[in-house]
Amino acid sequence: MTVHAFVDETKHRGFVMVAAVVHPRDLAATRTTMRRLCLPGQPRLHFQKEQRGRRAEIAAAVARSLARLDVYDARAIDNLRIARTACLQRIATNLVAEAGHRLVVEQDDSLIRADRADLYAALKGLNDDEQLSYEHVPARSEPLLWIADAAAWCWTHGVVWQDRIRDRVGTVYVL
Repeated sequence: MTVHAFVDETKHRGFVMVAAVVHPRDLAATRTTMRRLCLPGQPRLHFQKEQRGRRAEIAAAVARSLARLDVYDARAIDNLRIARTACLQRIATNLVAEAGHRLVVEQDDSLIRADRADLYAALKGLNDDEQLSYEHVPARSEPLLWIADAAAWCWTHGVVWQDRIRDRVGTVYVL
């Protein structure tokens, strides 16, 4: 079955990227769940900026979500640019193998050109029928990016936070 993946990273103590992988049938319900977590006037969730109690509430919602969290841990790579490339390329390769349909990366205007080159290189020869599309989207416009944001933060802030989302973690790739 085709899947969609929503990707965000953290640079806390090295580089970790998380892909929140969601089946198409679960997209709308999962978006609704995440939007409901926003406080009045809050355009998006950004885990790092939330208070501890809110973090616990959001992590619990992530744990109840239907998203599979694949963790790409590149903390052993000192260069953040190389680490990002390694993660994106591995995510793209894994999604093609899984018959993925769409890869959404949180938009950072300073990285779009390099990300596109990395994804093109990873997919060259693997994605000839263009089954996997990819795009950069602002976090405020895609609530499923908030899942990846929260999971990446939890993964790099100790075992207590990791345990809050562990049931949703699919595979941890150490790069």
